[in-house]
Amino acid sequence: MELTVTDLACARGGVPVLEGVGFSLTSGRALVLRGPNGIGKTTLLRTLAGLQPALAGAVSVPPESMAYAAHADGLKAVLTVVENLRFWARIFGTDTVEAALVAMNLGALRDRAAQNLSAGQKRRLGLARLLVTGRPIWVLDEPTVSLDVESVALFAGVVRGHLAAGGMALIATHIDMGLTEAEVLELGPYKAKARPGGGYGGAFDEAFA
Repeated sequence: MELTVTDLACARGGVPVLEGVGFSLTSGRALVLRGPNGIGKTTLLRTLAGLQPALAGAVSVPPESMAYAAHADGLKAVLTVVENLRFWARIFGTDTVEAALVAMNLGALRDRAAQNLSAGQKRRLGLARLLVTGRPIWVLDEPTVSLDVESVALFAGVVRGHLAAGGMALIATHIDMGLTEAEVLELGPYKAKARPGGGYGGAFDEAFA
């Protein structure tokens, strides 16, 4: 399996932010996106995940192979930890809830409502959803937000396990997760050049600004 990105351009609020982005990712590999705030890491990930259209270029990826974890944890507040995971497991047709609880150290919290979790615990639960998707390509936008040092190391171990099983990970982060398997892509060279009249002129992605 391979994810291939060719000459990709994407925009935020109708304004081009990145152009000419190209890379490939194969089974067992991770790619870390780096760059200053506002350069377009989130916009790129949303484009790759199919949440907004690209301005130009191509993304070649097997259908239904990506799982996207954004800044929001995506939890149902009144459901318990285990109920949240069971909900997503039913959506994706998997039976890996118990393994996800163990992997993200949520076993002792399984019967606690999500609304009663700390910020870090909510984040761990949000990331545990990746494990019940069964999808090989993880697209992660600042996954370690709200996590303490121990939980960052825990999640890094989960990512390593995913890679060892033939999965892939595309990660936007400012934190060193200690993933020696990961390559780094600096987005600075792909920053879109200013153009008179606002560049491509489209405003189709205003909803994602």
